[in-house]
Amino acid sequence: MSFIESIKKTGTKINLYKLNKDVLEKQIHGTTLFSNVMNICFIDLETTGLNKEEDKIIEIALKTVKIDKAEGNIISFDDKYESFQDPGIEIEEKISLITGITDSMVTGHEINWKKVNEIVNNTDIMIAHNARFDRAFLDRNMPLSKDKVWACSVSDIDWLHRGFAKSSLELLSTWHGFYYESHRAMNDVDALIHLLTHPSYKENKPVTELINNSQIPYYEVIASNSPYETKDILRSHNYRWNGENKYWWKCVNKDDIDQERSWLTDNVYNGYFMGIVEEVLIQDKYKK
Repeated sequence: MSFIESIKKTGTKINLYKLNKDVLEKQIHGTTLFSNVMNICFIDLETTGLNKEEDKIIEIALKTVKIDKAEGNIISFDDKYESFQDPGIEIEEKISLITGITDSMVTGHEINWKKVNEIVNNTDIMIAHNARFDRAFLDRNMPLSKDKVWACSVSDIDWLHRGFAKSSLELLSTWHGFYYESHRAMNDVDALIHLLTHPSYKENKPVTELINNSQIPYYEVIASNSPYETKDILRSHNYRWNGENKYWWKCVNKDDIDQERSWLTDNVYNGYFMGIVEEVLIQDKYKK
């Protein structure tokens, strides 16, 4: 499957609608006696580059939403904040082409971190599309972020099982019948909210899957002392390189630990497992 079944078609043409404020507000269901409310903060950052240790934020957007945990419906939109941030350096042309953000747009602007802190403090879960990226930048700038539970709308939802071979926000939005002006922080936030609570899902909405998975710890399999010549096979098996601690690692679910140990034993350690398996607590997910 590529496009959802309920998408509007005219002959051989696919009709997409533009996401706007009215579309989102029509999704508000309100509370019932059976509502199990969860406060969720959706966040998106635009930055000067992809280096999580050195690059800087140039735009931030947050929006808090009350979600019915069981049904995945929007109960209310509670708070929002967006701001440019002057990085103190020239924005590269490539970044401006991607985001549409120029030096003149950010000059003199500064994020109100007190306001951001207030919003984050009143939420149960932080959600970002590729949380590992956004969390790294927020953790650097705001200590409270390090103590929050983060969820990732790429990794915590089985998009492939739902029929989608790719998980970019732009593609998933198109496959769900809508489009938006991407790579501007609040536009991306609104698109993510709409995608995860999309009205085409009458049950098992993506946001409920994500909430449930956010409460499950995962496990980090560390291929310690792996021979240098195995780096390519580790990379091809979705292991990441930890440059600070000098090892290859991968996140797996509890049910996949034995399978991963066996794979390392056979393909990396020549018959004797020498790796490490560590549980990652839910508040530590996507910290690196």
